[in-house]
Amino acid sequence: MPALKNVLVLCTGNSCRSQLMHGYLARLLDGKANVYSAGIETHGVNPKAIAVMREDGMDISHHTSNHVDEYASVPFDYVITVCDNAREACPVFPSSATTLHHNFPDPAKATGTPEKIMNEFRAVRDQVKAYADNFTRQYFH
Repeated sequence: MPALKNVLVLCTGNSCRSQLMHGYLARLLDGKANVYSAGIETHGVNPKAIAVMREDGMDISHHTSNHVDEYASVPFDYVITVCDNAREACPVFPSSATTLHHNFPDPAKATGTPEKIMNEFRAVRDQVKAYADNFTRQYFH
């Protein structure tokens, strides 16, 4: 049986966008890949990210906010940056990892009523879910 591939999702603070992507990829790639997420900083997992994932039947409440340096020895096959800041500050991994990038809006920067803010989290969640589905189909068919 071939070794599982390793996928890293990288964002600035490993609190929202990377956590959403980590959750979807972990479910979609179960048994096909080890999924990790990290930040170039650690901000803790955003409670609103946990809430909108729960609405979609996903539990990411057990996720932790990790610093990318913690995974320096992991041979990644794919590194997905989900914000421009992470792409620009991303450390160079000594591997032949396929690097992919998509700049998702940061829902943690949303302003307005609590409902408007949650709707922004939902919109980003849905964008991330679509990206995760496409990634899975393209690279793990």
